[in-house]
Amino acid sequence: MEFNRNTKDFSSGRREFLKKSGLVTAAMSFPFSVLPESLNGVPMGVVVHSYGNRYGSKVESTKYPGFQNAVDFMRHCHSIGAGGIQTLVSGWSDDFARKVRDERENLGMYLEGSIGLPKNEVDISRFENEVLSAKEAGVNVLRTVCLSGRRYENFNSEKEWNEFKINATKSLQLAEPIVRKHKVKLAVENHKDWKAIELAQLIQSLDSEWVGVTLDFGNNISLLEEPIEAIRTLAPFAFSTHVKDMGVKAYLDGFLLSEVPLGSGIVDLKEAVTLCQKYNPAVTFSLEMITRDPLQIPCLEERYWTTFENPSAQDLAKILRLIRDNSYPDSLPEVKNLSAEEKLAFEEENVLKCLAYSKSQLL
Repeated sequence: MEFNRNTKDFSSGRREFLKKSGLVTAAMSFPFSVLPESLNGVPMGVVVHSYGNRYGSKVESTKYPGFQNAVDFMRHCHSIGAGGIQTLVSGWSDDFARKVRDERENLGMYLEGSIGLPKNEVDISRFENEVLSAKEAGVNVLRTVCLSGRRYENFNSEKEWNEFKINATKSLQLAEPIVRKHKVKLAVENHKDWKAIELAQLIQSLDSEWVGVTLDFGNNISLLEEPIEAIRTLAPFAFSTHVKDMGVKAYLDGFLLSEVPLGSGIVDLKEAVTLCQKYNPAVTFSLEMITRDPLQIPCLEERYWTTFENPSAQDLAKILRLIRDNSYPDSLPEVKNLSAEEKLAFEEENVLKCLAYSKSQLL
């Protein structure tokens, strides 16, 4: 079925997903207008990508020693007051999965995994083994992505984009019976690939209570979607989240986009949290504060538009106005001129600022 966001078909499909996934009963139990700030009292967790510099780091640092595995990462996040983690599960042995489980239970934290989709039938066994390892450790939601890069950088033609869509759908169709069999939810991130409505349609086409969304609060700005509009579209399907705030600034070929400390960017975080809790009161909120140089979104270059059908000048004007009216007041964060130790220190500072904001303003 072809869904349109403004039609009864889309609303009906969304309601059916909520019903099947078990979210509708919970949502109806908590009227939107009276939702408390945190329904389950779980502090914000941390996504492993928030420590892209420190995870696996070989830098000789006494203050910021590298995390060598998920247990190191979990222990540190617990020490700074995080409620849980979302981390990679690839390559875990049975013994290590049990070690992660024991540590999680000891620390009283939630645990979500991050997993790669099966590329083909041969890859199903790898995928199922990782699902089983994650489940052994106590994971009940696995985040995944359909594209490791970015739509406007990876594809040179509409044909390449259409091939990607076919392959991504096949991968999810291969994954769905496995997660259904083992009763682990699979959550597809809006990862600078799908526009919000495209991902919503994809999830609905799979028609499974076990496949939903990891809702990233900021990624779809890169696809010229206002963050709150993308969040409103995808919140009904959210099994997990990547909480972030985004700063923007114009540059010659479009605009710059950067993760910034929570509360200092253009994402309406309070509405985003409330919407997610409305549809899934048990949803966890996991910080993805990536410390890096700003991303260039070259939306004024012709190549950017290669994969977009019927591009709207109105949508472009809307996002350019948003950038003009909400330009980040300071320089966007950069790491290119920092030493290795300085990068680690800046990363830790950003995570701590975000957790403090979450505790005082969100959860």
